[in-house]
Amino acid sequence: MAQWNQLQQLETRYLEQLYHLYSDSFPMELRQFLAPWIESQDWAFAANKESHATLVFHNLLGEIDQQYSRFLQENNVLYQHNLRRIKQHLQSKYLEKPMDIARIVARCLWEEQRLLQTATSAAQDGQAAHPTGTVVTEKQQILEHNLQDIRKRVQDMEQKMKMLENLQDDFDFNYKTLKSQGELSQDLNGNSQAAATRQKMAQLEQMLSALDQLRRQIVTEMGGLLTAMDYVQKNLTDEELADWKRRQQIACIGGPPNICLDRLETWITSLAESQLQIRQQIKKLEELQQKVSYKGDPIIQHRPALEEKIVDLFRNLMKSAFVVERQPCMPMHPDRPLVIKTGVQFTNKVRLLVKFPELNYQLKIKVCIDKESGDVAAIRGSRKFNILGTNTKVMNMEESNNGSLSAEFKHLTLREQRCGNGGRTNSDASLIVTEELHLITFETEVYHQGLKIDLETHSLPVVVISNICQMPNAWASILWYNMLTNHPKNVNFFTKPPVGTWDQVAEVLSWQFSSTTKRGLTIEQLTTLAEKSPGPSFVRLFSLCELFLPVFTQENMAGKGFSFWVWLDNIIDLVKKYILALWNEGYIMGFISKERERAILSPKPPGTFLLRFSESSKEGGITFTWVEKDISGKTQIQSVEPYTKQQLNSMSFADIIMGYKIMDATNILVSPLVYLYPEIPKEEAFGKYCRPEAAPEPDPSDPSNFIQPYLKTKFICVTPTNSGNTSDLFPMSPRTLDSLMHNEAEANQGHLDSLTLDMDVTSPN
Repeated sequence: MAQWNQLQQLETRYLEQLYHLYSDSFPMELRQFLAPWIESQDWAFAANKESHATLVFHNLLGEIDQQYSRFLQENNVLYQHNLRRIKQHLQSKYLEKPMDIARIVARCLWEEQRLLQTATSAAQDGQAAHPTGTVVTEKQQILEHNLQDIRKRVQDMEQKMKMLENLQDDFDFNYKTLKSQGELSQDLNGNSQAAATRQKMAQLEQMLSALDQLRRQIVTEMGGLLTAMDYVQKNLTDEELADWKRRQQIACIGGPPNICLDRLETWITSLAESQLQIRQQIKKLEELQQKVSYKGDPIIQHRPALEEKIVDLFRNLMKSAFVVERQPCMPMHPDRPLVIKTGVQFTNKVRLLVKFPELNYQLKIKVCIDKESGDVAAIRGSRKFNILGTNTKVMNMEESNNGSLSAEFKHLTLREQRCGNGGRTNSDASLIVTEELHLITFETEVYHQGLKIDLETHSLPVVVISNICQMPNAWASILWYNMLTNHPKNVNFFTKPPVGTWDQVAEVLSWQFSSTTKRGLTIEQLTTLAEKSPGPSFVRLFSLCELFLPVFTQENMAGKGFSFWVWLDNIIDLVKKYILALWNEGYIMGFISKERERAILSPKPPGTFLLRFSESSKEGGITFTWVEKDISGKTQIQSVEPYTKQQLNSMSFADIIMGYKIMDATNILVSPLVYLYPEIPKEEAFGKYCRPEAAPEPDPSDPSNFIQPYLKTKFICVTPTNSGNTSDLFPMSPRTLDSLMHNEAEANQGHLDSLTLDMDVTSPN
């Protein structure tokens, strides 16, 4: 199998890495269009030999011209434009430096191979079943090294504190001994001393000097250690934790589910433990200073600042470590979090990433909604809600599988506060319901080692609906928000929503499929969707075209009575509920223009067919298009009327395809579907998904087995040739079907006998 085809079958987490390999220097579209030719060239050799690089580059331009001609024949304006733009870019950039493009392509192919090897190794090791596992980056390795260094320095500091305590005890003992003997007082009064006394005084001075030197060393090293802790803490909270929160946003809208918190918890807990150890050591300095102090004592000068610094670090770390591990979600709609319907239970989970056993069952969490909205909500005219159900819970380590300190709320509901304006404080200023954003807040207090810390975190903005029919537009708002911003609580986002580029929208649309199925959207499918997306047609030729949310969700598509998003959302629902297995197999081409459809089917033999989604069905429909020859031998492309959810409730799509017949004027049944594009036998593709007919062998000794008061029926899809390309479901007994098939076989042998179709139907009783 070609390398590019293998890559297309990888899991989403690997495809995301693949996308990052390509840029304007070597566009992914070119890699897709010329995949076999690109893989057949020796780019590594060209990267090191200019003459060969020049030859390969000119051949590349020739291949682009040939592909452009194919698109010209297919009348594919979008692909023509993109390919012409790519060629112009390559000529302007690499015509004089062909070795540069050779190096880029060679590097991309090498990275692709490495990605395939990684995916294969992961599958062999059984790691493919754990998509949340992450690879430790070089940056994270440095972070772990810094944490280990901090732990080592803290332990070294502990040893120095013991040395300081021992040295101070020796000094204190000798000092008090001399003082008790009166020798020290005499010396201080200027009286003459014996040689022994002067020697003891010299020793005391040496001990005090050593004590002062060690104190200064410890205070200085503590200051440096706190600076190192501050640096590592910023890496953890401002980078690693912020990156996790962004990944959580992406996962909420269908992106890669790389949101495991265990590693972050280990890092943050390690740092918190080190901070508490240093705080204890700073307290120990205070105790030592109270026992022995002197003029210029460094502990008196620096300890208060050290104490303030370590408390601030620990307090801020604890506040950052309080996170929403699982965003609000209704259990009946697990693939659409952050949309909550009033009166329907939703769940969420909070977690403290500082794993201290002494905090088990000590933190009581309280939930509220729109705590900080206040006057802002009044200005926006948003609705107000009350949280019902169990809105308080104690964090514990027993409910989670990994022993993390967490609390899961499983029985929460929202109820709208009713007032004169139906719950709105200022209806003139309010947004539409599906663009109102609300925050669910979690708060608690921590009492630990004499510190009181107020903890508070909040969910991502949620949309609250009162009717399930509002779900599609509410979900579109959630997609738009999390696609375009990483701001954690911008509830005024939709007062002036930013525009999104088609590239951003396309990626999120592909996630809507890959998150609930095994397959996202291909470049060709996304290109077809780009042609159908709202906005001026000339703008859609560019991947950076700008889209506005109201146009995306509310403006009708050209010639249709529904919006682009309503149409696509219903197709997603159709795939999940009725044709999931066929979609996962890659049998459904889905999104394809009629021009492209005709272009790829026309060269194929009669009976070749493809499956695509209906462009005219608001509720979501799927149809098949096939090749046939008329009496004169001219190729014709035929399509059946789309099958909707209502029809697919009665019969699976695989059964429809396998049993589909065309009935001509002489009642001859013909199956026009033979090969699924490009050349997969119909039985091979769909046979395993058809419902088997249970037909147990009758017992010859029981005469009742041969009494059949009712005829068994078999549903097949039949399109009469004079019906104008419509289809219907006819109940037909196996006996009648066999008779029709027998006459069909005779007709194929040249017999033109006619047959009157006598349908056997079951009794209504």
